[in-house]
Amino acid sequence: QVQLVESGGGLVQAGGSLRLSCAASGRTFSSYAMGWFRQASGKEREFVARISWTGGSTYYANSVKGRFTISRDNAKNMVYLQMSSLQPEDSAVYYCAAASRRYTPVTETIADFGSWGQGTQVTVSS
Repeated sequence: QVQLVESGGGLVQAGGSLRLSCAASGRTFSSYAMGWFRQASGKEREFVARISWTGGSTYYANSVKGRFTISRDNAKNMVYLQMSSLQPEDSAVYYCAAASRRYTPVTETIADFGSWGQGTQVTVSS
């Protein structure tokens, strides 16, 4: 139901910052909890952050807590991931995801999300 397109990835030096954007289509975007996941080469896809449909509740993986910030602008059908103090370990393909159902809370579980973007590559050099 929700079409997602990520952008903003690229090559960044360690310690730098990067802002990822996710553009969503659909009239009901504001009713879906959103999340960011990442998948490094040779590893499983892992949870990064999630945000409630109103933006009032956020949750982060311990590995990014204090460095990453998820936000959304429902008027623009956009969700963002502001990343700072980037480390080489953050290098991965980052995916934007929408909850499987409207007005439904999500956890860090992949199964809670029903729509996924194509991913955007983030590479952090040492």
